[in-house]
Amino acid sequence: MANTTIKHVTAKGAPAPGGSYSHGVIANGFLYTCGMGPVDPATGKIVEGGVGPQTRQTLINLKAILDEVGADFSQVVKTTAHLQNCVADFAEYDKVYREFLSAPFPVRTTVGSDLINILVEIDFVVAL
Repeated sequence: MANTTIKHVTAKGAPAPGGSYSHGVIANGFLYTCGMGPVDPATGKIVEGGVGPQTRQTLINLKAILDEVGADFSQVVKTTAHLQNCVADFAEYDKVYREFLSAPFPVRTTVGSDLINILVEIDFVVAL
């Protein structure tokens, strides 16, 4: 087995983890982020106003993790997104997503999920 260095990442500008997980882990030249949700790190509260504002806050939170390791959205190679109401909310979610990520887009999986008190959760795989 190869000797792999693993580094755990805690981002100062992101909401504190709500459970037993790290904001991110760097291994083999990639950053794997946690599934981030729409919590405002300043207030600790879930952003209101629907999937658009929740997606925007989620991506701002993920940007804080990228910033922590000196990366940006152009280095994202894989996105996984969970939507509480996939059919109803996909178009608005995708519109906000395009404010942060642009062509050529990373690969993406978007699924409907049973989320707890939020409408969206997103995680990234990032090439460093």
